[in-house]
This record gives sequence, C-alpha cells and structure tokens, in this order.
Amino acid sequence: MIASTQTNHPLSGTNARQVLGNHMDQALAKLKQAGLRITQPRIAILTSLLKRDQPCSIEQIHGDLATGSCDLVTVYRCLTAFEEIGLVRRTFFLNGTSLYTIKLNDTNRYHVVNKDTREARELDAESIAELQATVQRIEERLRHQGHANISHVVEFFAESASMPSRGQSPTRVV
Repeated sequence: MIASTQTNHPLSGTNARQVLGNHMDQALAKLKQAGLRITQPRIAILTSLLKRDQPCSIEQIHGDLATGSCDLVTVYRCLTAFEEIGLVRRTFFLNGTSLYTIKLNDTNRYHVVNKDTREARELDAESIAELQATVQRIEERLRHQGHANISHVVEFFAESASMPSRGQSPTRVV
C-alpha cells in the first residue's frame, strides 16, 4: 500500500497542525463568547484565514473553500460578524479592496504593500514596535478625551525600489 503524504505542505508537520488547532480553538471560543453559532461555513472560513499569513480578500477566502460549501454572500456575512466581535481585522488595499486577517490577540500586524507587484510583507519588528507604541499613546490620549471602542487602520504602500527584502517571502494579496 502506498501512503500519500504531502511533506512540503505548510501544515504537514505535527506542530503546525497543533498550532492551527489551538488557534481554531481560540477562534471558536471567541464565537461562542459572542453568542454566535459554530457552523460549517464559519469553520471553513476560519480555516482559510488561519492558513494565510497575509491579508486576503473575500474572493481569495471564498476560493479557498470547497466547491459548493459556502456561497460568496455567506463569506461576506461571516466576515462582517467576525469583524464586529474583533475576530478579524479589516484593512484596505490601495484600490480600496477590503482585506482580512485573523486577530486572536490584541496586537495588530502591519504590512507594506508593493504598488508595482501587489505583494505584501510584514513590517520589520523594530518598525512594528515603534508603530504600536505610537498608536498606544494616541489611543490613550483619545480615551482621556472621552472616546471608547477605539480602532485604527494603518496602511503602508511603497514602490519596488523602497521594498528591501527582510528574508520574508512576499505574498500576492490582490
């Protein structure tokens, strides 16, 4: 008998499957806590988001799903519900397309998108730390001014010459 394994798949390792499972458990707990039902389409959409490292469009998420498992309108509705409970973070591509990433903790991930190649790279750790510290100070100031439920969107777009490689492989977003 021939065993079929795909060892080059990003989730082929036991540790990677455990991490995906742990993240799925966190996401499902967040759904339950918000009073949302756990349905097969929601699980499929969460799986798609968890497997992606970079922001992705609704169409990309829908493309990840098994044929006939979930229509595009359901993906839109689920992502809207996920965003309302803070399970996903929506950002925008330079043409206005909404992009989504899973958000299991309080830290936001920031990316720079190459305008020419349409590839996204996560910012380097030093830039992320500096940006998070600045955003934290501004949010605190806004709270002192009486604001609540503060959120933000920070987008960086650059042309090819200003996108040095940081050893991370880019991901085409749209």
